Amino acid sequence: MAKRLTPVDVVLVGFGWTASIIAQELTEEGLQVLALERGVDRATVPDFSTTHIQDELKYAVRGGLFQAPVRETLSFRNTRDQHALPMRHLGSFRPGAGVGGAGVHWNGQTWRFLPDDFLLRSHTEARYGTGFIPDDLTIQDWGVTYEDLEPSYDRFEYLCGVSGKAGNLDGTQQAEGNPFEGARRRDYPLPPLERSVGSLMFDKASKELGYHPFAAPAANTSRPYKNPLGVQMGQCTYCGFCEWFGCGNYSKASPQSTILPVLLKKDNFSYRTGCDVTRVLLDNTGKKAKGVLYRDLKGDEYEQPAQIVILCAFAHHNVHLLLLSGIGQPYDPVSQTGVTGRNYAYQITSSVEVFVDELINPYMGAGALGQAIDEFNTDNFDHGPEGFIGGGYIALWTTGGRPILQHHLPKDAPKWGAGWKKAMAENYLKSVSVSTHGSVVSHRGAYLDLDPNYKDIYGNPMLRLTFDFHDNDYRMSDFLTDKAEGIAKAMKPRSINVKKRKKPYSIVPYQTTHNTGGAVMGDDPRTSVVNRYLQSWDVPNVFVVGACNFPQNAGYNPTGTVGALAFWAADAIRTMYLKNPGPLVQA
Repeated sequence: MAKRLTPVDVVLVGFGWTASIIAQELTEEGLQVLALERGVDRATVPDFSTTHIQDELKYAVRGGLFQAPVRETLSFRNTRDQHALPMRHLGSFRPGAGVGGAGVHWNGQTWRFLPDDFLLRSHTEARYGTGFIPDDLTIQDWGVTYEDLEPSYDRFEYLCGVSGKAGNLDGTQQAEGNPFEGARRRDYPLPPLERSVGSLMFDKASKELGYHPFAAPAANTSRPYKNPLGVQMGQCTYCGFCEWFGCGNYSKASPQSTILPVLLKKDNFSYRTGCDVTRVLLDNTGKKAKGVLYRDLKGDEYEQPAQIVILCAFAHHNVHLLLLSGIGQPYDPVSQTGVTGRNYAYQITSSVEVFVDELINPYMGAGALGQAIDEFNTDNFDHGPEGFIGGGYIALWTTGGRPILQHHLPKDAPKWGAGWKKAMAENYLKSVSVSTHGSVVSHRGAYLDLDPNYKDIYGNPMLRLTFDFHDNDYRMSDFLTDKAEGIAKAMKPRSINVKKRKKPYSIVPYQTTHNTGGAVMGDDPRTSVVNRYLQSWDVPNVFVVGACNFPQNAGYNPTGTVGALAFWAADAIRTMYLKNPGPLVQA
């Protein structure tokens, strides 16, 4: 029998970026807010101290900050006719665990999606005709526009102290910025990061080919910065330990370095760690949430009553909790009915390794230090002759020179022994990588559901992922890779190594932690789990916030849009829901 605890106004499931933002906003309304985090407590001091956090073996190789599959995992298959098997080791993606979530170990690449991304179906049909979208693609509009979210993007960028250069200020193009971006009200709060040798080479080659390279937006502070909450951040030292590491210098934006110093001082906010939420509890009508059910590390079960329940966990966990709680009809790919678990998507990437004669300093790195071009993202080019939907950016990143995982070798180099060592010595300081970062459109055969064969540690059905890249994704990725190869050749290298995507998608090697969909937003309850304000169509006092809301994935890293959605949903709760609790959009 679960022990019933003292009720709160709002319970948040998870305590990463979205929960931190929403907690800060709702506590300003005087609400009593509680966050439940399944991982451990983490703070910049002592957990991210530079005396120990810069340990590649512990954190990058052995996953010191990531979810432990022994406690939480999923099963995987490429297609419905296969038997899914549990993921025993972290591979293709690496969810965070602990206070701060994946916001602790991300790189800091902070993009805004393009205006056309939010209207992908209607825009594509208007430009190319209704027959251009294959029947097996389930792409749809978001229910919100770029213009709706622009103020929320702005708030997230200024919270994080993003370094960059605007390309479109109120409709006027700006030199050195991204000429394809949507209009923004003001420039980034900080100027771009210092350029690396590799990024300068990419910049020169891209311009020679007629492209418009720009400094990628980075939540790594190029200058000391005090954000709107009054939290002081330090200047980036280019240490090269961002991805998969916490920042001990207060210069990579995370909940710990931007929000928590203010939030944790509030009397009307609290959090608990080591709490695995297993259900959203519904009343006997099934139309109202009473709170959540969770277990602590000892296995004891608790009922936490709340007036509002907000799911702020990693994309997979939000969907799993919805399925276990019976919120939304589970998606059936055969009949194409149901919504919960529908439209799972990912990111498709490729690269071209470039070997040059000039010395490259790989140690000067930051998580989002790079130059990019956007000529081939979303619908910035004519897709008609190409026959696919979507796109992505092409960039050269300088994220560090860590010896175990960050090195490149020519394709004809020996695989081991003295020859391998010689090749490593010759190329370690003279190689870079031009990467592509492509969108993945939603497909009727890509979804999340409950596994009928495997259980988690509490005896609940495990989450099952059915996913593969499809022809549209591969054609788009090959197109991007060919363009990246052109830039690599313009850098006048002594050799290159083109790494195109190969079939099928494998969950084993790391790719990105950009998992999206499963609880998508929209304006039609027949094709979405939540409405435009991220409120459940079926249970109005439940909100779901995160990358799980994306109807399909765009050609950018998701965190900037996730942060914007958190501010968007919090504003809707503050200004609309609290005044009149109930559905904010009529079905």
